[in-house]
Amino acid sequence: MPDLPNRPRYAARLNAFRIGLPGKPTAADMIARAGQVAGIDAADLNYPDHFEAHTPAQMSDVLSGAGLALNGLAMRYYTDPGFRLGAFTHPEARVRRAAIDLTRRGLDALAAMGGRIMTLWLGQDGVDYSFQGDYAAMWDATVAALAEVADHNPALDIAVEYKPNEPRAFALLPDLGMNLLALAEVNRPNTGITLDFAHVLYAGEIPAQVASIVARKSRLLGVHLNDGYGKRDDGLMVGSVHPMQTVELFLELHRIGYDGVIYFDTFPDHGGLDPVAEAAANVQMADRLRAVAARLAGSAALAGAIRRQDATASLRIVADALYGGA
Repeated sequence: MPDLPNRPRYAARLNAFRIGLPGKPTAADMIARAGQVAGIDAADLNYPDHFEAHTPAQMSDVLSGAGLALNGLAMRYYTDPGFRLGAFTHPEARVRRAAIDLTRRGLDALAAMGGRIMTLWLGQDGVDYSFQGDYAAMWDATVAALAEVADHNPALDIAVEYKPNEPRAFALLPDLGMNLLALAEVNRPNTGITLDFAHVLYAGEIPAQVASIVARKSRLLGVHLNDGYGKRDDGLMVGSVHPMQTVELFLELHRIGYDGVIYFDTFPDHGGLDPVAEAAANVQMADRLRAVAARLAGSAALAGAIRRQDATASLRIVADALYGGA
């Protein structure tokens, strides 16, 4: 099968693998199950959730035993009800300080495990009503928090993953433009963006264009691959709704030289799917669509059609690559 250079490793959402496990599964239980999926050779861990029963050193051993490499950690503030009104934007300074300090401890765990990327999803930072938030103060608090977190260990990368809303009705940083503005004010070289395919669709954006602009204005530090209908964070299997946009994203990732992990942020638990089978399907679909992108990367006809903005010619060329010629 044709392949792109610097083939990214694949990781899968660990919490999906608790489906069907008896009792209260630990992170080690979920990692062991993820390691059964051919093609999944990396993992992201949530902090502090996945460290309830294990130290960072123990988690490193668990990953190694399952044949998985550490991709990075992702902060999870929403499991603490104290952050319901916000983490970096909470109206009380002591709560904002607690969120920053928790993030710093997460970064220390990441460094102890030899990881590089910390992903921040600030879903709890936003508003639900008019006249609820001081927008300028919330913006300043977020920029200051991101700068402090980035400065805690400059050797580690801080990736912001954005989403328009949920759980708050309006996220403070809902789309690419807002995130790039905030990161420009943070002005730290170890910051960047994690692109989540379904979140980008939900924000009314084009995944390939987002990757292109991030590469121009910031750094693309992570890619969460999934799919959806653009109305919410569906977390559907790769290529199940938007195969052409997925191929276009892979082609753009090739163009900008992205060589990081592809993380399948999908939700088999929502529909009661077998998580092992679902993860295997994601690997298969990603491999197939990447192979299509690899063939299209050398297509002079497609490059010419794009230069002319000739959508009919582009559609024929990509359809032939995806589905075969007539």
